[in-house]
Parts: sequence; C-alpha cells; structure tokens
Amino acid sequence: MNDAKQDQKVHWAANTYDESMSFVSSFGEDVLSWLNPQAGEIIVDFGCGTGDLASAISSQGSEVIGVDISPEMVERARLKYPHLTFHRADGMGWKADRAYDAVFSNAALHWMKDADAAVDSMTAGLRNGGRLVVEFGGYGNVATIIEAVRETLQANGREDAFVMPWYFPQVGEYASLLEKYGMEVRFAQLFDRPTVLNNGENGMKDWLEMFGTAMFPKTEQYEMGLWIEESTRRLKDKLYDQGVWTADYRRLRVLAVKR
Repeated sequence: MNDAKQDQKVHWAANTYDESMSFVSSFGEDVLSWLNPQAGEIIVDFGCGTGDLASAISSQGSEVIGVDISPEMVERARLKYPHLTFHRADGMGWKADRAYDAVFSNAALHWMKDADAAVDSMTAGLRNGGRLVVEFGGYGNVATIIEAVRETLQANGREDAFVMPWYFPQVGEYASLLEKYGMEVRFAQLFDRPTVLNNGENGMKDWLEMFGTAMFPKTEQYEMGLWIEESTRRLKDKLYDQGVWTADYRRLRVLAVKR
C-alpha cells in the first residue's frame, strides 16, 4: 500500500460527527441540486459518511449505493437508514459490481490522497453519458488552520510528527485528471466558503479533535490534547470573533459527464 493510502483517516467517532459536524451534510444538500437525481437511477454516494445525503438522494426515487472507508460511519449509516445499501470499502480501490448512472461525492475526496486511484474507482462503473457531481476541499482549504498546527509542532520541536493528510487541488489539475478517465468537465469552480463551526467557543477544539488530529496521527493522546489547545490559541486572533469560530474553507465543485 502506498503512502497516500496509509495516510487516509479511517476510524471516526460517527456519533460525534453527526452531532457536532452537521454542517458537512447541510452544505452537501446544495450540491444535490446539481446531481438532480431521477427515479429509477442507480447512484453511488462516494464517501457517504453516516448516510444523510444518500437518504436525500433515495427520497427522489433513485437507488443509492453508499461507499465509505470508515466502519464506524458505515455502521451508523446502516442503523439510520436500514433500507439503503452501504459498503465499507477504500475509495482508492473500490470497484462496483454493476453499472450506475451517476456518482456523487461531498466532503470526502480530499481525504483520498491518491486522486488518480479515486477517480478511477469512481468512474469505472459509470455508464457512458453518466454524470459525476463532486464537492470537496480545494486549493488553499483550511490553510490558516494548517499553518497554526505546523507552528505548534515547530514550537514543540516536533515538526517530524506532521502529516499532510489531504489533497486540495487547483481547478485545472483536477479537470485534467478527470479528462484522463474519459470525463468531460462541464463546470468546475473553486470558491471560498467561510464556515461557522458548531458549539460556539468549543468549535475549533471540536474541529481539531475530529479532523485536525489527522495532521499528527501517530502521537500520544496526551500530546495531542496539548497541541490542540495550543493550535486553538494560535488561531483565536484569526478565526474567532464574538463567540464564533469560522474555518477558512475553500471548496472545489465539479460537474462532469462520461464520454
């Protein structure tokens, strides 16, 4: 297994994710309008998390196949939506056993650092004329947060512990990759999306505990806690205002058709 696959975050606190990171699915609802699911279609939700958007797709009469690497996420999705199909699989190696009409992905592809393998996996079973609608972290996403974590590790003499766990591409880079796999890019946009974090004053701490520890994954729990606290302090002047934390998200949204 290559380094890109080894770095991917696999285990998630799925219950906490649903409670504290609900904005992830909420923003994804806007992307669903681009997907425009139709009754009778077979649609893959690639990186489905706990299944909320898969359920929204299925409510339009589509058959949904949810795929996620996390056993915790898949288990919770199955509990919440027992009438839907969810597979636990690595998105950089999964292959469908049947053809499908569309593939959808929200806030997942930036975790799959072998982007070539992820696109191959997503599009291999897509029918000609089928569509791909994705949104994920784009170039410059959470740059302020990453910088604060790097500064924290440097100040503690532990730069060696840093891992860049995400793939945040430019528009042209990702469009070219899709074209390599027979996709015709109809629309691609990189845009700023400052995102208010849940839980008020604890918002950044919660975000770092859920996502940010992927930047120092092989660290003792005690040390992780100290680094989260220090990184949060470093970010306060930049991303905190009157009881509200706002993460510096940048998103890449793409619509493409298979030819």
